[in-house]
Amino acid sequence: MIKIVKSTDADFKEKLAATLNRGETQGEKVEAIVKSIIADVKTKGDDALLESISKFDGWSPKSGSELAVSTDAMKKAYDNLDAKLKDALHTAYNRIESYHKELKPKSWMMTESNGTILGQKVTPVDRAGLYIPGGKAVYPSSLLMNAIPAIVAGVEEIVVCTPTPGGEPNELLMAAAHLCGIKKMFKIGGASAVAAMAYGSKTIPKVDVITGPGNIFVATAKKLVFGDVNIDMIAGPSEIGILADESANPSWLALDMLSQAEHDELAGSYLVTTSEKVAEETAKEIERYLKELPRGEISSVSIANNGIIVICDSIKEALSIMNDIAPEHLEVCVTNALELLPFIKHAGAIFLGHYTPEAIGDYLAGPNHTLPTGASARFFSPLSTEHFMKKSSIISFSKDAIKELGDKCATIADVEGLFAHKESVLARVNGEL
Repeated sequence: MIKIVKSTDADFKEKLAATLNRGETQGEKVEAIVKSIIADVKTKGDDALLESISKFDGWSPKSGSELAVSTDAMKKAYDNLDAKLKDALHTAYNRIESYHKELKPKSWMMTESNGTILGQKVTPVDRAGLYIPGGKAVYPSSLLMNAIPAIVAGVEEIVVCTPTPGGEPNELLMAAAHLCGIKKMFKIGGASAVAAMAYGSKTIPKVDVITGPGNIFVATAKKLVFGDVNIDMIAGPSEIGILADESANPSWLALDMLSQAEHDELAGSYLVTTSEKVAEETAKEIERYLKELPRGEISSVSIANNGIIVICDSIKEALSIMNDIAPEHLEVCVTNALELLPFIKHAGAIFLGHYTPEAIGDYLAGPNHTLPTGASARFFSPLSTEHFMKKSSIISFSKDAIKELGDKCATIADVEGLFAHKESVLARVNGEL
């Protein structure tokens, strides 16, 4: 049974904090294991990958060449798709592509009156690594969401790593890879895959940026390799926050909360409402649906441990509570939802109105579904084309410009005690080519 609390309860803050603390990290124990895996991959390369697969994935490849998924297999999987599913995937692709084209940053330059040129050059990374989960569930949508921004950014080479228990890659993932034009896909998962993409091996090329969701070992590995490569974010289990008033449909709210709970046992589902009736009816609907869900056992654990319904006195208070939660997904199921948008400070993605379920964003609304979790929406943003690009500053001073500003620059350099800095500027102020 999901917890129902009131914001006026004496122990409200403690109960909410206990629910939000989902054990997303297990501290030094996991980090020590992942450090060992990374060190192994760095020193042993493919041999470490083969050992990891034999240990965790239930099959024993003999060489690195067995890890590659052929482009022929990807095309065959795509060709075998059901026509309805193929059409849906193409619709998703087109909408995701269109949205991310709008996000693509552009190079620019400006010229000052003294001839100074300033600007920014934006270029894609050479190679991107995508981690696509393939354990408890397989998500072709995650491949689309990670690959398309890289494609739009102009990345020349995209490397996909995904765990393949039993050695057989998922048909849907292969089909999605073909749709995205992926040429390099490898049957390796976990921290080993992250390390391989970060440092390279004989089989798997070193990349410049690693994106994509995964379990705690994947998240920890991304955290540890950051700096040697770039990463998108350190994401934990999925979560949904819902703001609701008396106009909300409890049955819909229950389904929306369960849409996160069915991901895994650590997924979080949080409803904050001004209506006690909506709260109680939503809880009843959750119990009813739990008896019908194919992943009901997983969902039940998630709801019991990481689900909560909060009843508060006003929408203003509900907004304050939800801003503190800073959820990955935020549904605003109230009358005139758009009016609340200016007051929402922290959320990975915001779904406005009764007819905008979080699930539509998972697949084909257009915005990315790779989002910050665990309150990291306070400082992280959704995956976008920018994660696959980097920016270089452009600076060009004319003779007039260096004479106008050089003395002031030299003054600052002198105060900092950097003689060569000062003189390199003054040489141009006082001299000619």
